[in-house]
Amino acid sequence: MFKHSEPWPHSHHDVIEHYHQQYDRQIASGQYHPFLYPCGTFGALFVIIYLLIPHQNRPWLKNGRYLAFAWITAFAAYTVLYTRARGMAPSLGVGLISAWSVAWVGAILICNDAQTEFMRIERTEGAFGNAKKENEVNGNTNLKGEEGKERDSHAKDSIVNGHAGPRDRHGSFAWQPYPLTPFIERLDWVLDIFCNFRGAGWNWRISALPPPPKAIQEQLHQNSGSTAPKHSNKMHAGQVTTYPNRFSLLGANAKTLITGYLVLDALKTAMMYDPYFWGSVERSPPSYLPSLVTQSPVLTHMYRLTLSMLAIKSALQAIFSLGPLVFSGVLSPSLIGVRGEHWMYPETWAPYSVVLQKGLAGWWGSWWHQTFRFAFQEPSRKLVEVWGMDKRGSKAKAVQLVIAFGLSGLVHGSGSFTCAGETRPVRGPMAFFLLQALGIFVEVGVTQMLKTKGVGRTLPGWVKRVVTFVYVHVWFYYTAHLLCDDFARGGVWLFEPVPISLFRGLGFGADKRDGWWCWGGQWVWWHSGDAWWRSGLAF
Repeated sequence: MFKHSEPWPHSHHDVIEHYHQQYDRQIASGQYHPFLYPCGTFGALFVIIYLLIPHQNRPWLKNGRYLAFAWITAFAAYTVLYTRARGMAPSLGVGLISAWSVAWVGAILICNDAQTEFMRIERTEGAFGNAKKENEVNGNTNLKGEEGKERDSHAKDSIVNGHAGPRDRHGSFAWQPYPLTPFIERLDWVLDIFCNFRGAGWNWRISALPPPPKAIQEQLHQNSGSTAPKHSNKMHAGQVTTYPNRFSLLGANAKTLITGYLVLDALKTAMMYDPYFWGSVERSPPSYLPSLVTQSPVLTHMYRLTLSMLAIKSALQAIFSLGPLVFSGVLSPSLIGVRGEHWMYPETWAPYSVVLQKGLAGWWGSWWHQTFRFAFQEPSRKLVEVWGMDKRGSKAKAVQLVIAFGLSGLVHGSGSFTCAGETRPVRGPMAFFLLQALGIFVEVGVTQMLKTKGVGRTLPGWVKRVVTFVYVHVWFYYTAHLLCDDFARGGVWLFEPVPISLFRGLGFGADKRDGWWCWGGQWVWWHSGDAWWRSGLAF
């Protein structure tokens, strides 16, 4: 496909080999250390151990959460600055996950105190159910006064000081604060909060997720009494949908995974024909494209942005589908209890119609996956609260937007920093995400100005939606290349997403070395260093 008279690299395989050799030289010279498992988990492990130690009524231990945050921040900084991975996706992940760990721990330990403020939905193990039945037999279905307080106390004590682990719980549902016993239940609670980024089943559930089913809400109110959290259970248009049962959840996610696999295979096959996706962003587009595209910088730009966006979304959809399939499908409620229930796994993406209604704010606030939302919004929420600002005022919203998108830029920029290629973390990901905040400012400002002048009241709804669609995609046309070009320069698209390629196996690959099997070479190996903490599994 590519002639040797063309400038190097002649194929994406050449670039991959170059990055692998570069990694080997960097490790051999001591410029970087390899990112290793389990040593790379020590940052999170320290925080998990801290959370496993009850600190109620012990202020000195409660204040230890600042030390835990300082530890994971220092550990993440060291990881980003001094360690690297050999693979293309792991090299991005080293920086991105390190920065994300800091943002997440900051949200749950600094902006909040997880042990005293957070509760999750858990089964009562029969304790609440028995208490309720006894009262019904005595004719006291409406508990008031001292009896109500006694029930609240009994409910909280039973769910905090239980004796059954997650798989052994049964009965109806209640809000579970930080459990003291048994240890396995406390460990499950802590690991859940460390991994459940959208807050499904927690009292800090993000607004993009719908509340639990009505029947579950009624049980929570009956069993938890005054200990129930005061947050909204209302539904609104921007929320994602919940699957009606486990069968539909597993079926939909299995379909998403299979479709995502095939789409990623097709995209990867097509992208490797274009040197842009190898990191040579200035090279001409592939000759097989219509001349209308290759001779037009605008259409070439749109083609590359479209493939990049489809690849990002398809990869995320496929990855996110694994959670429900593993936890609700393979492990199931019989093994992990509530964490296996179908309503714990709402859809990841909202309907695209929300973008047509709300523009960029709808894109980033509802349609796009909301995995990072809680961690990105909590620092600004805390600052607005500390500064005494009106949280509905324009100044508070400006603070929230800048901080949220700034944190997103920092997380993605850290991933860019640890990539194999020569990236631009500040001028790339950071600039891209901050510009999204600017785009929303402009959008909201213009919309409010037009409303005050009465413009738009008589316009048909479809005209408003078309204008919104055009604005959103024109904004991305002029800003998305900052992120997409950086991904390309870093070598992100050189990652192989599928082990077996249908399209390359049938001969559609860009290089003669492409074929059915795609996961060749060295993926994981044991690295022996000069100290025990510098030995482990390298990626």
